[in-house]
Amino acid sequence: MTGTQAHEPDTDHPGWRGGGSVSLPEAFRSIAVPEGANWWRKLAAFTGPGFLVAVGYMDPGNWATDLAGGSAFGYTLLSVILLSNVMAIILQALSARLGIATGRDLASACRDAYSRPTAIMLWLLCEVAIVACDLAEVIGTAIGLNLLFGIPLVWGVCLTGLDVLLILMLQRHGFRRLEAFIMALIAIIALCFLYELIASRPEIGPLLAGFVPRSEVITNPTMLYLAIGILGATVMPHNLYLHSATVQTRAFERTPTGKRDAAKWATIDSTVALSLALFVNAAILILAASAFHTIGRTDVAEIQDAYQLLSPTLGAAAASTIFAVALLASGQNSTITATLAGQIVMEGFVRLRLAPWLRRLVTRGIAIVPTVIVAALYGESGTARLLILSQVVLSMQLPFAIVPLVRFTSDKTKMGNLVSPTWLKVAAWGIAAIIIVLNAKLLLDTTMLGATSR
Repeated sequence: MTGTQAHEPDTDHPGWRGGGSVSLPEAFRSIAVPEGANWWRKLAAFTGPGFLVAVGYMDPGNWATDLAGGSAFGYTLLSVILLSNVMAIILQALSARLGIATGRDLASACRDAYSRPTAIMLWLLCEVAIVACDLAEVIGTAIGLNLLFGIPLVWGVCLTGLDVLLILMLQRHGFRRLEAFIMALIAIIALCFLYELIASRPEIGPLLAGFVPRSEVITNPTMLYLAIGILGATVMPHNLYLHSATVQTRAFERTPTGKRDAAKWATIDSTVALSLALFVNAAILILAASAFHTIGRTDVAEIQDAYQLLSPTLGAAAASTIFAVALLASGQNSTITATLAGQIVMEGFVRLRLAPWLRRLVTRGIAIVPTVIVAALYGESGTARLLILSQVVLSMQLPFAIVPLVRFTSDKTKMGNLVSPTWLKVAAWGIAAIIIVLNAKLLLDTTMLGATSR
């Protein structure tokens, strides 16, 4: 394979219009896949992109919605976390298939398939989603710094702008090192919540019953708002763009057989990683339900309140500190993947390439300004409401990423032998329909509530 071929997207499917540049050119096909290796070495070679994606499924935005849901409604919303995770596994598998089959990330595919005005509209909507995600990371990191070191929220928010230095340092050492750092932080988060679960001693019967869906999730407006927040915090639109690009860091054979094999291993990677994310999200809600809801504290919706109450409620002195350590690790992890997603989206939709540090400062600056204002004016309660709102905004952006993804991966002229089978098409379109309907209901309820209040 020549250097030119290695830096061009596939053009062998007539369903695509034109070529274009590759995703993340500095890391494109930079990680070797051993030929003829056993399954363990193959799995090791493909492990990484799924964990980068999983970071977005356990970021501080998830903490806010899961804590609020567990405190207010006990284990009931565990079913929403489970269903959201199943949706995420299916959608991320589609995203990986798109990148592997076509050599295009989702943003580049949209640019090729749609008119320029439509592509620009989708780009702007995706940028809104990335800013909403970054908002959650800014707040989560600032809260973590406040809880562990006593740094005021406003100063903590400002300090988050310095994480660009961490990203630059990691990227200088190669994509594999970046993945290793992310996986190490994920391990820290998972171990922290394993400790919290053991300390909280949840009741197994009600816990398992919580995974069974209930109609009241749809009929209760407050529960629906939190449910859609959980959905938005779990299935993140920018992760669909991110995954379709990062799978192309692997130098797999670009033959029909090589692509099918790569898609299999990439799906295993993302499924394992998202199963770990399911554990973390469920653990946060279970912790809130067992520690707070069961003693009548249904009002614990803020991370700071949870931190203050955990140790005395559970009778474990380390519970609060471990909770804050996991929060800080979560915020730092998410900030790295958001930067990558922002780069992919900007280059893919409009072919505008910025230096990573500049891209990061722009995105972070947009998120920092409203957060500083809210933190200064309203303090902890304001940042908590802003955190949950950011996740609902994310959910509202989902259809604009999911519909193109499902459409592309259902088209044989675009996907070749990796086109979605019938069952997968039905499942994917069903997921898109569920998200659109839930978002429409939330908008209707919110509009009617606003009209009634006036």
